[in-house]
Amino acid sequence: MPGRILGFDFPSPLLRPVPEKKRSSSSVRADPSRHDSMEHLRRPHFGKSHSHDKKDKDGRRESSLGRQAAKHIKLDMVVESPPVLFLDSPQHSSGSLFSGRMQLIVTGATAAAIKSFTLTFRAITSTKRPVGDHCKDCSSKSTVLKEWKFLSDNAEIATGSHDFPFSYLIPGHLPTTTHGHIGSIDYKLFARAETVNGEIAEYIRPVVINRAIRPGNDKNSVRIFPPTNLTLNVTLPSVIHPIGDFPVYARMSGITTKKEDTQIRWRLRKLTWRIEEQEKFISPACAKHMGKVGGEGRGIQHEHTRDIGSDDLKSGWKTDFADGQLEGEFTASIDSGLKPQCDVDSPSGLKINHVMVLELVIAEEWAPNKKPNQATPTGAARVLRTQFNINVTERSGMGIAWEDEQPPLYEDVPASPPGYRNEIDNYDGSELNEDVDQLHLS
Repeated sequence: MPGRILGFDFPSPLLRPVPEKKRSSSSVRADPSRHDSMEHLRRPHFGKSHSHDKKDKDGRRESSLGRQAAKHIKLDMVVESPPVLFLDSPQHSSGSLFSGRMQLIVTGATAAAIKSFTLTFRAITSTKRPVGDHCKDCSSKSTVLKEWKFLSDNAEIATGSHDFPFSYLIPGHLPTTTHGHIGSIDYKLFARAETVNGEIAEYIRPVVINRAIRPGNDKNSVRIFPPTNLTLNVTLPSVIHPIGDFPVYARMSGITTKKEDTQIRWRLRKLTWRIEEQEKFISPACAKHMGKVGGEGRGIQHEHTRDIGSDDLKSGWKTDFADGQLEGEFTASIDSGLKPQCDVDSPSGLKINHVMVLELVIAEEWAPNKKPNQATPTGAARVLRTQFNINVTERSGMGIAWEDEQPPLYEDVPASPPGYRNEIDNYDGSELNEDVDQLHLS
C-alpha cells in the first residue's frame, strides 16, 4: 500500500522511510504547511499572489504605486476625419489630414486645476527578434511625430466636458501600419492630463494608416528559357489587393521545332503558381547591447518568407503545335485568412515585398510531320521556374486625395458677371399722368 496519496504522507509500520531525491532548480517546491491543511484542495488559488495592476481596454497597465488614479477628470476623443489613407507611392503621396476633438471631462463638484494637458502622436516600431533578449529598448522604438499642449500653468477648468480640437497633416512618405512576422509598425495617440493634486488621466488611441496605389496599365513581362527556344509572355495587373482575385494571362511560344521529316515539341503538363511574401527587418541595438553588433548604428538582419496563395493547374490552356505556341488565362488570389501585409519599405529597417512564382512542367514529344497527331513521348522533361514582382496594396475607393476634397479658395473663384451702370438717365418724354395703365412691353 503506498505511503503517499495526493501529496499527503501516511505513517505505516510496514514501510521503511526512503530518502527523498533532490529535485531540479526549475521545479516548484512544496510548502510544508500544505500537508497540514485541505485549503489547497478546496481553493486552488489559496496562497497565490495576485497582481494589483489594472489593465484597461487600451492595453495600458495602471498601478496605484507611484501615482494617484484620476477620480475627478476623464479623457475621451472624437475623431472627425475619415480613416487615414495615403494615395499613390510614398514619393508622390500628399499625405492625409487627420482631425478630431480631445475631450477633458471634469466629474467633480468643483473646478479642477490642470497642471498639464498634452497629446502626442507617435510612431512605434517593434520587433519579435531583438538583439538583446527581453530588452525593452531593443524590442521597441518610439518616435514623436507631433505634439499638442492644450493646458498648462494650473489652468482652472469648470465641471463638465470641454473640447480641444486638433488636426495634423500626416506626411505621405511615412510607412503604413504593418504587423509582420518579424517586425511591426504602429501609430498611436497618447493623451495625458495631470492635476495639481497629482491625479493623472491617460488615454491611448491607435491610428491605422493604409496606402492605396491607384491602378494603371497592365504589366507585360517576357521570360526566355535557354538553351531551349521557349519564350513566356505574362500579363499581370499593375496592383493587387489582399482581398479578391485577379486574372493572369500567359502565352508560351517556341514549343515546336520542325525538321525535314519530324518535329520535336514541348507539351505543358502542369502549371503551379504561388504568391510569396518576403519580409526583411534589421533589428537595431540599444546603447547597452550595441557591442553585440559591432558598434552604433548597426543591427542584425532577419528574413522570413511565407506563401499567402497557391494552386496547381493541369488544364485550362490551348495548345497549337502548328503555330508553335500555347496560351491560357487563370485566376489567382491571396488567402485573406493568412492576414497578408501590403508592400512597405520603412527607413526603420522593415521591408515587405511580394513576388508571384510560376513553375511549368513540360514534357518533350516526337512526331512525324505527316502525322503530327501520332506523338511519342521521348521521356525528357523540364521544370521552368520564373517569378514576377507584384505590388500588393489596399483598394483606393473613390481615389480622391484630401486636397481635392477641400472647398475652392478665394483665388480659385472665377471672374464675376459684368456689372451694371450706376447712372440712370432722366425721362425726357411727355407727362404720363393717368395713361400708365395703357403702357405695355412691345
